[in-house]
Amino acid sequence: MKIKDVRVTPIAVKDPPLLNASGIHEPYTLRSIIEVEGDDGTIGLSETYGDLPVLSLLQKVGPELIGMNAWSLNDLRGRVNAQLNDVRTSNAGAELAPGSHPSKQAANAYSAFEVALFDLQARCIGVPLVDLLGGAARDTVPFSAYLFFKYAEHVDSPYAPDRWGEALTVEQIVGQAREMIGRYGFKSIKLKAGVLEPDIEAECIIALKKAFPDHMLRIDPNAAWKLDTAVRIYEKIKNDLEYYEDPTPGLEGMAELYRQTGIPLATNMVVTDFDEFRRSVALNSVQIVLSDHHYWGGLRSTLVLASMCETFGIGISMHSNSHLGISLTAMAHVAAACPNLSYACDTHYPWQEEDNEVIVGGKVPIVDGCVRIQDKPGLGVELDRDRLAKQHEAYNSIDIRSRDDGAQMKKYDPEWELIKPRY
Repeated sequence: MKIKDVRVTPIAVKDPPLLNASGIHEPYTLRSIIEVEGDDGTIGLSETYGDLPVLSLLQKVGPELIGMNAWSLNDLRGRVNAQLNDVRTSNAGAELAPGSHPSKQAANAYSAFEVALFDLQARCIGVPLVDLLGGAARDTVPFSAYLFFKYAEHVDSPYAPDRWGEALTVEQIVGQAREMIGRYGFKSIKLKAGVLEPDIEAECIIALKKAFPDHMLRIDPNAAWKLDTAVRIYEKIKNDLEYYEDPTPGLEGMAELYRQTGIPLATNMVVTDFDEFRRSVALNSVQIVLSDHHYWGGLRSTLVLASMCETFGIGISMHSNSHLGISLTAMAHVAAACPNLSYACDTHYPWQEEDNEVIVGGKVPIVDGCVRIQDKPGLGVELDRDRLAKQHEAYNSIDIRSRDDGAQMKKYDPEWELIKPRY
């Protein structure tokens, strides 16, 4: 089958005022929805970042795929690489979304089209996408409740406050967890840290363990803590953690932290490609890699990463960004195909409101903390064109074109500066 048409639609969706070590989420997050149409009219879907540098490359690559064999992923890689010259780059957002880093341009663009082609291929032969990845090792994929410190509403009030409310205290974080677990049935909990004083964040973990004694807990300060701080906080919460995620910067810092504490360390910051993986193994820096097909180079590369983790005795799970249902289902399919998936995956999906979604039927169900792999062909989701048009209109109505959590934070506090590590 030949590719007849490629469409890349940038959209903007409402995003809550979620705090992190690099600032705060802007009121809208940007996504790109990709459609690859075969010459028989079948359409494969994908979703990725919508930041201008990413979008620019996607829009350059798209027309170059017309006429290509829809099964030729090696040809896809060559066509992506051929379009890399003279593409605008930016480091904005790269601290928390490594796919925004210029070094990830090729991997991110390839992944975006690879997912769409896999979806197209699977639809053509009438099988779930996971079957093209070796088949499902599990029918349901576990995800984790992802907690954030947050304000009740954005500083410039571009729309009504979200339903979650403020979360700036220990009690409010526990309340946020109760609501999220009550809605979705998650069996593990992750706290995004690096925002308040580390001791307060440690108190949140202690309180969460008391409130949910049977749940696995993780904390992610996004490298905001110095090594001595990470060691000190570890002593306070070591009996409550499943693993420690990116508490301190750098492969060397993580290696020293592991040497001093022995607690498993997870990352989506210091191991984001295969070269960093090799160096991490040599240093014994991390014991769990949080993959992300958006910037690891697609679904097949994610399975290669999983195989390497198995070889070296390293755990594997998944990082997330502010995604919609197409990305969530792609994550679920590759996670289902990964026999050695070690931990529940991350997802921001509960933070997305129903009216943000662009797929038919609204949001993908999360039941008992899991996404179930459907028997439907491909990813198992269909694009709602009215919803897509609405979110594209939102994109055209705003001036945000690249994520910048630090600039947004300065609207709340003009004296705020990005400092890593901060504490």
